[in-house]
Amino acid sequence: MLGQILRTTDHKLIGRMYLVTSLIFFAIGGVMALMMRIELARPGMQYLSPEQYNQLFTMHGTIMLLLFATPIVFAFANLVLPLQIGSPDVAFPRLNAFSYWLFLFGGLTASSGFLTPGGAADAGWTLYAPLNNELHSPGAGTDLWLLGLALAGLGTILGAVNMVTTVITLRAPGMTMFR
Repeated sequence: MLGQILRTTDHKLIGRMYLVTSLIFFAIGGVMALMMRIELARPGMQYLSPEQYNQLFTMHGTIMLLLFATPIVFAFANLVLPLQIGSPDVAFPRLNAFSYWLFLFGGLTASSGFLTPGGAADAGWTLYAPLNNELHSPGAGTDLWLLGLALAGLGTILGAVNMVTTVITLRAPGMTMFR
């Protein structure tokens, strides 16, 4: 089973992999949101330091927007789009698999900043300018976050190119673009 998952180019299985992975990231982001809300339940700092709160805020925003909301669209696109247009598969099956693995390893790399001595990125999910310099964000957490977002973003771009190409070139005979 594991070998099949690692080597698959089946769009339906890749869609399920996107779905499961994005839901796992959703659960992690939800736990981060819960931790932040528990901290904000009473005035003052209760359980988290200001740095830890900023790290949770940054990673929560990153996970929910870039590692959940975007990939879940690819999950449903992989599951439904080829069937809707009458195609047996996507235009580039290996690129589809590569896109998923880039997304997964990018997400894991971005999240791995928690394992570094300085902690995860803490400059906000928009990488807010005053907080992203060496004084406010020391350590490798921000570097890992940027590398992970670059990998996940490349996977998203390649997946989008694959889906657009699939829609344009693999429609069933007689199916127009807006039909």
